[in-house]
Amino acid sequence: MTQPSVQLYSVRDAVDADIDAAIDRVSQIGYTQVEPYAFHKRVADYRRAFATSGVTAPSGHAPVIDSVQPEAIFDAAAELGIGFVIDPFIPTERWQQADDVHRLADRVSALAEQARERGLRFGYHNHQWEFANQIDGRSAFELFAERLDPRVPLEIDTYWATVGGADTPAVLRSLGERVQALHVKDGQVTGDIASVLPSSEDALVVPERLKAAYENQAPAGQGDVDIISILRAAPHALRVVEFDSYKGDVFEGITESLAWLAANDAQEAV
Repeated sequence: MTQPSVQLYSVRDAVDADIDAAIDRVSQIGYTQVEPYAFHKRVADYRRAFATSGVTAPSGHAPVIDSVQPEAIFDAAAELGIGFVIDPFIPTERWQQADDVHRLADRVSALAEQARERGLRFGYHNHQWEFANQIDGRSAFELFAERLDPRVPLEIDTYWATVGGADTPAVLRSLGERVQALHVKDGQVTGDIASVLPSSEDALVVPERLKAAYENQAPAGQGDVDIISILRAAPHALRVVEFDSYKGDVFEGITESLAWLAANDAQEAV
């Protein structure tokens, strides 16, 4: 099994309090790879923490699509050894019309070409609305993937795709090698988690109902998501554990998810 990674957004409070201690604790749990968020804002801090703890970051999240200086983000990624840069959030308002979806796909394709020129890869990470929003009977994400340069890698958040109504294993099989990473998370997939959305300005600004729904996320194998089928549909993809929020100790949550993956992820395609 390839070594799983963990999205550091899961432990953001600890990262904000002491980035070195937080990443060291993640390393002590057994993660050798991490996925940092907004890494371009704390390059020196991340570089120091990675070196001290011995972890690497094959992928990382940053808001590239709307950046006026995407090259600065790509430079930061190169400095940190991040080979796969991922934009994690474009709000639902821009996934409701075909023209808007096509513009996003064209922008991502152009940025991916810019990344390739620097020896990097660039792609996108979904939430639920890309799948829930229907345009002429097809999901916005389907239109996006169809328009996108097929060389562009994708990170599929398998929890949010499921919340958005997708048959996530089927989506993964249809995309094949284009999917280079999976967000592995579990929990409830109906109710407020499916119907309440974050701010259109910032994914970090969420209503109280959504905060409460986030807390119902669970370690892998303990919720409603058919993670076994999802993993088997993309055996080649990097597994990235993530929690948007968690009722208990999130370090215990990412520990349980890592243990579950070790016991259950055979990475054999079916």
